[in-house]
Amino acid sequence: MGGIEWAMWANEQALASGLILVTGGIVAVAGQFKNWQFAAYSIAAGVFICLLEYPRGKRKKGSTMERCGQKCFTTVVKAFGPLTRNYYVRAFLHICLAVPAAFLLATILGTVCLAIASGIYLLAAIRGEEWRPIEVRQREPLQIGATIKHPPTNPPPRPPAEARRKQAGEVEAAAQDNPLPVVIEAE
Repeated sequence: MGGIEWAMWANEQALASGLILVTGGIVAVAGQFKNWQFAAYSIAAGVFICLLEYPRGKRKKGSTMERCGQKCFTTVVKAFGPLTRNYYVRAFLHICLAVPAAFLLATILGTVCLAIASGIYLLAAIRGEEWRPIEVRQREPLQIGATIKHPPTNPPPRPPAEARRKQAGEVEAAAQDNPLPVVIEAE
């Protein structure tokens, strides 16, 4: 049985927690909650987390579907090198970003989700996983002559003559013979 790639789970969890932080922060700022400054912080932290987590990393085995518009974010994540590729750094960064948002009830759900994502990233880092960008391979154009080397020379297989469908006139003549003699009595 193949091993679980924990980084994929952590990526989805962190992206969702960033969106939850932004939503909770907007509610708290719009409602002018007490200590709404923490809500403004959670909006900024949530947007940063979403930008960091939007590009998916490449899986070790199998194929990875990239998100729509991920390429521009991938170049930014690649530019920061080990700060964004290393999952130990991401785990520490996410737990540090989660702490100030924990002081407000509207953002506590995003904080808990981000702490869970941090734990999953830590597990991925312990297992030796690392973020790698998804490179799109160029497909070679198909050459029309290269796909069919030799056209078939024989006609398609046909059933033997006995098994072919009988013509309409032959059907009556080809009826099954009865081994017992049939006597028709006249009335």
